[in-house]
Amino acid sequence: MIVGIDLAGSEKRDTGFCVITDKLAKVQILNTNEQIIEKITELADLIRIVCIDAPLTLPSGRISLEENNGIHFRQCDLELRKLGIRFFPITLGPMRMLTKRGMFLKEEILKINPKIKVIEVYPGASYDIFKVNRKDEKQIIKWIKSFVEIKDLAYTQDELDGICCAITGKLYLEGKARGIGNDDGKIIIPII
Repeated sequence: MIVGIDLAGSEKRDTGFCVITDKLAKVQILNTNEQIIEKITELADLIRIVCIDAPLTLPSGRISLEENNGIHFRQCDLELRKLGIRFFPITLGPMRMLTKRGMFLKEEILKINPKIKVIEVYPGASYDIFKVNRKDEKQIIKWIKSFVEIKDLAYTQDELDGICCAITGKLYLEGKARGIGNDDGKIIIPII
């Protein structure tokens, strides 16, 4: 089982939570850390990998998000930039909340079951690599259906991005994705 989480920075906003079993992707909206942890706990024995769209580490040399020492980028962020993939620095305003939340959830997931692999993914990178418009729902759904089965429903961007996170994890498990970065963090991106 593969879990993809398009994590919102705030628990008041929607988080897309996707589970892929075999070739079927099921997605739902969750909000709170408690809901996410409850769902992971419920599925813990079946999960191989959790793929989170949120920074899961701080840049090397950065002690905290609150203390600005001028270090804003991890090696993986710099590599994304070299690839021409747009992103927000993890120390930028709202991204701080997302980074804190991502790091917290990774810790909690590993407490639930240390055998679960927790990776950082970025749907924007996956879409860009496959030349899919990040905001074109029809293109995204067509791309998703080339990897997994989904029900013909109306999906929110959070749900689509949650599915994308899980697909990136699926590609990783199949040896079709790689980690960019170094010891201060890796982002898993598809290889095409």
